[in-house]
Amino acid sequence: MTDSLHARLREATAEAHAALERDLDWEARVATLSGYRDLLGRLRGFHASYEPAIADALNEAAFFDPRRRLTALDTDLRILSSEDTALGALPAPSRPRLDGKGGALGALYVLEGSALGGTVIGRHVARLHGDNVPLAYYAGRGRAVGPLWRSFRQRLDDLADGEAPVAFAAGITTFEAMRHWLVNGTG
Repeated sequence: MTDSLHARLREATAEAHAALERDLDWEARVATLSGYRDLLGRLRGFHASYEPAIADALNEAAFFDPRRRLTALDTDLRILSSEDTALGALPAPSRPRLDGKGGALGALYVLEGSALGGTVIGRHVARLHGDNVPLAYYAGRGRAVGPLWRSFRQRLDDLADGEAPVAFAAGITTFEAMRHWLVNGTG
């Protein structure tokens, strides 16, 4: 097959990705600082469950650690919270079971894509709320966002073709889980 694994994963997850974007309505959610803070809190819960699962299944700290965003979420939430919120006590969905490198890369595809697309959200939030709004989650990677995305795509395309179905299933499941968690608060 001449299509890259990345292209096939994008195609396999297109419906679940579109459902997340349709149902999330991020522009309405970030229209107020409290809405922005609430969205970051939900994202924090998601990352708190998914990042350790991806790290364990991938077992490649040098590759995965620069992609972690939980600390950035914590930074933003501490700045936005008026009270001393115990970030570890925020709700989180159940930790997913990821099947090896294929499952880890399928789930990571969703999180890495959100980092790439998050630059648009970060610019929007800054326009709405000013230069002092915390954006470690959406803009914290700065110029590294492009190189990190390219190296992720390369790693994905290097995945054994037999692991593609596992990556596709994990990508779809992760998009669906993110949608349920961010929109309905279930997961």
